[in-house]
Amino acid sequence: FGSAARPYTVAAVRPVARDMVEIALTPLAEPIAAQVGQFVLVAFLRGEHFRGCGEFHPFTLSAVDPPGRLRIGVKALGDCTRHIQAIEPGVAVRVQGSFGVFLDAAVAAPQFWIAGGIGITPFLAALRGGMPAQSIRLLYLYRHDADAAFVDELQAIAAQEPGLTLRLQATGDGIPDLRQWLPEAADLVGHECYLCGPPALVAALRPLLEERGLAGRHLHFESFDFR
Repeated sequence: FGSAARPYTVAAVRPVARDMVEIALTPLAEPIAAQVGQFVLVAFLRGEHFRGCGEFHPFTLSAVDPPGRLRIGVKALGDCTRHIQAIEPGVAVRVQGSFGVFLDAAVAAPQFWIAGGIGITPFLAALRGGMPAQSIRLLYLYRHDADAAFVDELQAIAAQEPGLTLRLQATGDGIPDLRQWLPEAADLVGHECYLCGPPALVAALRPLLEERGLAGRHLHFESFDFR
């Protein structure tokens, strides 16, 4: 599993939405250095009742908890991630990383976050980690209410953070008109925009946001495209 992999074990598993679980990983040795907005490569091995995938897959961190404990959200997007939905505590894990710089450039400027489906995880990690929400708009898009993860927690955080504006929006199965959920250009002046979600959603949003004056260094995005 590579010389850079560190040993972890599955400490807890909980369903957070339809075909989506959050998995807590506890280090068995020196933990990796990680921060919110990053992703790790994870290989799940065999457990008492879990066969294991035997290969590394990338997962964005949904939390970085002391001392060295990590949480990841796993959506059933293919054979391996669907199999992981049945994982159990005690399964041995190997973790490599961390990687990426998403949200690393987040500054004190007003921010507009757009999450699609499992793309909510880096934003949730930032909020869980105490990132100041002095002026953040979070638009969370998902197909149906059953697909919306962490809603109760997000609403609780928004209730405690006056600078955080949360909008939850079900899009349905068709191709929605995304313009209806985006602020007008005048309301986005001076904002940094972060996008995270399926590649098709990110690709559809980028030109719409550019029309509203957000482009270049003010537009940051990360796509989920693994199985």
